[in-house]
Amino acid sequence: MTKQGAALVLGATGGIGGEAARRLAARGWTVRALHRNPDKAAAVDECDAGFVWIKGDAMSEQDVVAAAKGASIIVHAVNPPGYRNWGELVLPMIDNTIAAARVSGARILLPGTVYNYGPDAFPSLDEASPQNPVTRKGRIRVEMERRLRAAAAGGTKVLIVRAGDFFGPKAGNTWFSQGLIRPSKPIAAIAYPGRRGIGHQWAYLPDVAATMIRLLERENALETFSLFHMDGHWDEDGTKMIAAIRRAVGKPNLKVSAFPWGLMRLASPFAPLFRELGEMRYLWTAPIRMNNARLVAALGDEPHTPLDDAVRTTLIGLGCLSETSLRTRLAVPAG
Repeated sequence: MTKQGAALVLGATGGIGGEAARRLAARGWTVRALHRNPDKAAAVDECDAGFVWIKGDAMSEQDVVAAAKGASIIVHAVNPPGYRNWGELVLPMIDNTIAAARVSGARILLPGTVYNYGPDAFPSLDEASPQNPVTRKGRIRVEMERRLRAAAAGGTKVLIVRAGDFFGPKAGNTWFSQGLIRPSKPIAAIAYPGRRGIGHQWAYLPDVAATMIRLLERENALETFSLFHMDGHWDEDGTKMIAAIRRAVGKPNLKVSAFPWGLMRLASPFAPLFRELGEMRYLWTAPIRMNNARLVAALGDEPHTPLDDAVRTTLIGLGCLSETSLRTRLAVPAG
């Protein structure tokens, strides 16, 4: 394996940050992971033992600049847990990452979202689509990218990979793990946020991480500010993800209920997560699909795990399905 340079990952204990960090380490990068409690973070997952855990806070410019010294990549995948104080923390953290990149010369890698877009850009989105968000969180995401564009105009290298709703074996605050199913419990029912007939775009975290790393390894072909959209898994009528979960757990008639939007609205004053999820309801009321033509032109194809494999691995990782029970069920002939 070819030895690469150093990469600083902010958010290495999270879903996309962790996937990116593991993928970078597997490709020969020295991965530095910033965390306020590095000993505790390093003990979370034995497969992360190769990371260099550094004590520090993404809210401290001094800590981020010091951790990024000599790094050629900064993965900015950090978010406040449970969306607490999201509006007050997100922009200062991206400013710190920009400051660190200016000093180190690193390229900033940001996982992007569809929050940037309002209904005026639907249903088909490309990298040039207008960004007129209708939510507070969307406006913050647009401001993040505006600051990154401004930094790129001054020479700081930036790569944004935008994808649909995340799901994966280590994904915590996602629609999949907080909406459709309940982590750490056998699946007794599915609560689906959208309506039948409305398409929805999903992104499997290992595929997103693989896409990011393949782009980073083409550094010489990237622009100072580079933006790419992923296609991921397109569920054209809202039934494919439900069917994949049913197949994974071996329950073809698993109950599907409407998502409890009303209860979420009532509970939102007391639960920040519910408030933030409720704000994004508009993304479930219309088909929204990102066009990945630019990405395919750059890479030749897009990393794509078959949906059944991705869902099965996700459910095992979230503690909803055991590998032992899965092997036993698959070994028993049907009928």
